Amino acid sequence: SLSKLQLKTGDLDPRLFSRLRHLQKLDLSDNLLDKFPNSLTLPDLRVLNCNNNKLEDVTALKQFPLLEELTYENNVYLTLNDDYKVMFLLQNLRLLNGKDITKLAKHVRRVNSRKLTSKVTAHWEKFFRDQLPEKYTAEQVKSIKKKFLKSVQTNVVYGPSALSEFTRWRVGDISLTCPPVNSDPEPEEKVDENEEEEESTESPREAAKDKGQVGDFSSSINNVRVTARKRKRNRSKTRSCKKRSKTQVTTKEEPEDVSAEPLHFLQCHSKGNSREDFKTQLWSCVFEPLLDSGARKDPIVNSSRTVATCGGESVCLIDCETGTVLKKYKVAAEEFFSVAWTTLTMVISNSRKKSHNILAAAGRRGIVKLIHVAADFCYGEIKAHKKPIATVCFSPTRETHLFTASYDKRIALWDIGIPDCDYNFKASQLLVLEVLSIPLRIALVPTCPDQYLLAGCEGGCFAWNIKLDKEQRRRPFEATFQFPDEDGSMTTLHRVDGLAFLNDDVVVSKSSKPGCIYLWSWSRSFDTKGKGCQRTIAAVILAELEWSTTNMSYLTLSTCPAKDYVFCGDEKGSVWMYNLSSYTTAWSSAKGKRSPLQEKRIPPAQILQWPELRANGEQVTEVLVNNVVSDPTFTYLVVLTSVNITAIWKKS
Repeated sequence: SLSKLQLKTGDLDPRLFSRLRHLQKLDLSDNLLDKFPNSLTLPDLRVLNCNNNKLEDVTALKQFPLLEELTYENNVYLTLNDDYKVMFLLQNLRLLNGKDITKLAKHVRRVNSRKLTSKVTAHWEKFFRDQLPEKYTAEQVKSIKKKFLKSVQTNVVYGPSALSEFTRWRVGDISLTCPPVNSDPEPEEKVDENEEEEESTESPREAAKDKGQVGDFSSSINNVRVTARKRKRNRSKTRSCKKRSKTQVTTKEEPEDVSAEPLHFLQCHSKGNSREDFKTQLWSCVFEPLLDSGARKDPIVNSSRTVATCGGESVCLIDCETGTVLKKYKVAAEEFFSVAWTTLTMVISNSRKKSHNILAAAGRRGIVKLIHVAADFCYGEIKAHKKPIATVCFSPTRETHLFTASYDKRIALWDIGIPDCDYNFKASQLLVLEVLSIPLRIALVPTCPDQYLLAGCEGGCFAWNIKLDKEQRRRPFEATFQFPDEDGSMTTLHRVDGLAFLNDDVVVSKSSKPGCIYLWSWSRSFDTKGKGCQRTIAAVILAELEWSTTNMSYLTLSTCPAKDYVFCGDEKGSVWMYNLSSYTTAWSSAKGKRSPLQEKRIPPAQILQWPELRANGEQVTEVLVNNVVSDPTFTYLVVLTSVNITAIWKKS
């Protein structure tokens, strides 16, 4: 036992440990270890306890091939991916963190490996085999292998996104033994049918206790009795337009090369996990950013398929491909209205840094919860407002800067700080923006996110100067925007319940005027050199989008800038999709002209209709789409409803 000795990695001297050739049981718990040296040897080690350390990596444990029992609880930087790595590396491992993992480990070593090997081989055959000439040099092999490794780690996906790091790690290993050295695919093994069906994602570690925080994580969610009528997938565009089913896309113009099909319908925000809850409103969702991983930094190359959703007393993390609820965070007596992601670079040990995704969630109680997702831990809260928080968003340039917009008619800017290794952090309020009415949606101007913020409010659309070099801590709005009224006259008095930027200049806003979504130019409307506060400015309208004629409020919109798409749900459960790529080029080329380039009302490219859903034998009706969001590449579309159902569509 070497427990509670404040040991660091450097204290484990390989010259000493390599002499302990018959040591079978080792306790290194409650120390300061961040990794294992690679040459401890210990050839007969059977039991190892590493609880309560600061371990970041488990791959060095492969040097203990006879290990049967391993515990490393309360190492906050180890995740589910590390559990799967040790199951693969240690062939004799039976118990992990006190849990019998024999069956799951067998699946990881056999089924998972076989599937990944098949995918890696198929990727080589499809994209790289023809690149290798019949007679090749060592340099050519080296070059192609390098490209192949990068491509395969970016594009080969298998299992839930919570295991994406493990998948990339295994794919990297497999690709080293794959072509071009051996370009013949391996024969497929015969596997027991029951083993094939076990696609388990359970963690051998117990759910992290909340340690005094209100709320807890859970990866165990009730199965949901929500089913859609199945339809055969039809890849023919022409035929799919003629033979429409309730779950197919309907188009108002010529069919495009875009079609979507429903993947999952989830009822995961139920109060008390009740299957009878079809009343909880779902409000906000946002896709998790990918941590720095080479080509994956570019959202166009590959985006996360994990989305955070909120509604009622819970926040859920969902894998869009599999429909698996990866984590669930609950706070009694709360109703969450908004979630937002940021990536913090935290100092972990020995002055080394590591990036982690942090989720902020806020709602009716006016409190922001800060959640370290990988560690399954809500590490803090900020009592931001005395009234409900309608929406939150992080600055794209300053990862610790969080804006909170509240029913107290204030928008606050906070510095949430960076937690240390013990999760101590210090939050401070930097700025308060005074609003004339309740702010509903906020957006930072892409070309100057540290200087201007737009807000859609109950009483209009406003802009503030948020530059921090000013001494003024409380600021009134700098401008309010006018839009056409129903009779054509310009007015500022209207509810703006949808607001987003389509690109660096084009703003999309939804007004209380029935069926009205405007596209307007920020640069042509707002003169950043203009002086004076509380100016009234006419928005330079570029176009208007044709939408539902409902006068129902709070059905918000979103954009996919990379694909020039706008999305907005309606009061019938449908999603209106607008492809504006042919318009944005014209608007951009006319930049600098003051006159509005008013287009006729632009119809949607497509409308996704709400399918016939049945829950407990009864049809789900009267569905409002409160929010709809796509991932950056427009692969998945997540639809949040008024009936406690999260619908996930996939572009096919």
